[in-house]
Parts: sequence; C-alpha cells; structure tokens
Amino acid sequence: MTVDEAYERCTQITRAEARNFYFGFILLPRERRRGIHALYAFSRLCDDSVDGAEGRDEKAAAVAARRRDVEAAYAGSVPHDDPVLVALADAIRRFGIPRAPMDALVDGVEMDLDTNRYADWPALKLYCDRVAGAVGVLSLHVFGFRDPAAVRHAEDLGVAMQVVNIMRDVQEDALRDRIYLPADEMAAHGVTDADILADRMTPAMRSLMEAQARRADDYFASGRMLLPMLDLRARMCVQMLAALYGDILARLGARGYDYTRGRVSLPGSRKASLMAGSIGRAIVTRRR
Repeated sequence: MTVDEAYERCTQITRAEARNFYFGFILLPRERRRGIHALYAFSRLCDDSVDGAEGRDEKAAAVAARRRDVEAAYAGSVPHDDPVLVALADAIRRFGIPRAPMDALVDGVEMDLDTNRYADWPALKLYCDRVAGAVGVLSLHVFGFRDPAAVRHAEDLGVAMQVVNIMRDVQEDALRDRIYLPADEMAAHGVTDADILADRMTPAMRSLMEAQARRADDYFASGRMLLPMLDLRARMCVQMLAALYGDILARLGARGYDYTRGRVSLPGSRKASLMAGSIGRAIVTRRR
C-alpha cells in the first residue's frame, strides 16, 4: 500500500464517521489535511476498541494492540497493508508529532474499560484531557506553531468540544451504562443515575446541563485564544470547528438541553454558513 493510498483511506474514514470534523478541516492545505485525517482515523480505531459489544478481555486486548500500534508508528515499523498505521507513521515523521499526547490518547480510551462514572470534575477532566485535549495537541503539531502557550489553548479547545459531546450524547452513553457527568454536581442539582438511565429530562437535569454549558463556554474562551497563534489556513479551520461545536451547544440550549429529543446535528446549509463566517473572522484576526 502506498502512502497516498493510506491517506485516502483515512480521508474516507473521516468523511464517513465524523462529518463535523471533516468539514472543520477542509480548508487546510492538502498535506496538513491528510495528517489530520490520519490522526482522526487512529483515534477512531482507539474508540472502536472499547465501544463495541465485546467482553472486557477482548476490549483490553484491543487497547493493548493500540499501544503496540503507537510503538510501531514511532519506530517506523508498521505493517505495510494497514492504511491507518501507514498514514499515521508518515504524519508522525512529516510533522514531528510528539509521543506523549499519543500515549495519553490511548490512556484515555483505556479508562473506558473500567470507569463508567466520575466522582467530580477533576476526575472527568483527566478523561477529557486524554481523549480530547491530547488530540488537540496532536493536531496542533500538524498545524504548526511557534508560541508554547498554544499547547494549553489547544488542550482547552479539545476539552470544550468533549464537554459538548458529553452533553449531546447523554442518552447514547446511558445505553452503555456510562455517565460522563460529575457525580458530585449531579447530587448538588438533585439528579440521580436512575434519572439518566431512565431517560428522564427533569428541571434538575436541565440545571445540571446548564452548568456543563457554562463550563464548555469557559474552555471555548481559552481555546479561541489559540487562533492568533496559527497561520491563516489553520486559523480558518480551527475557527470553523469551534463555530460548529459552539452551534451544537447553542442548539442544545435552545431545546432546553433536552437530550431525549434526539441527537443534535447541523444541516449542510448551516455548516456552509458557519464556514463562510469562520473564514471572515479568521482573516480579520491578527496573527501573533
């Protein structure tokens, strides 16, 4: 398999599995866009390792395989017929992607093997840092940056998007007996596990979700500070991705955070509108 063929497969995976993510980076130059697609395809492979119907032992074996994949990708010894790993290894070499956030991503996925409740925000934040903040840092190296402060803002943008995902997917996660909401905050708002597992949208649950929305807004505010640290093409893409997730959050709020009404998604016309606005805002943002 050639490197070009491997990247094309990663692009197909991204387009099919993560339309928002795919559209968010469509304006990147080809090489960097392909690097992002390789990162997404591998992160999807990690997610699939723990999200299926297999038993715990099989899932643990899949996570262990992902660790071996990371080792092989950084050693340059990936199987030549595995498109995701061929593309990932090339992206690692091409963009100087560091190992630590890649290991953190696998660590985060591994948490799903045995953890389906989180006591408080610090515990959940660790999970978000690993499965989303780390992806933000990996992506940052594909974009290119000079200011070391960019790393924290990329992490925070990833966390913001993960909080939105958590809010949007409460119903879906509950079907897997997973609750990604801090237990102490649930208790403070009068929300129980039984409420969530029974798919009951109550005033208490709405109040809890409003608190999560405020948290997402805070992390988005930090994440947007990344924008002037990027070149124009990367800035346009990150601006668009933040706008997409910000719009999902706004639509959740408009329906009173009622996740029982189905998963919030954005129509193509809205994505096109957000893309146009993001390009304009990115152009007027001065790079530092």
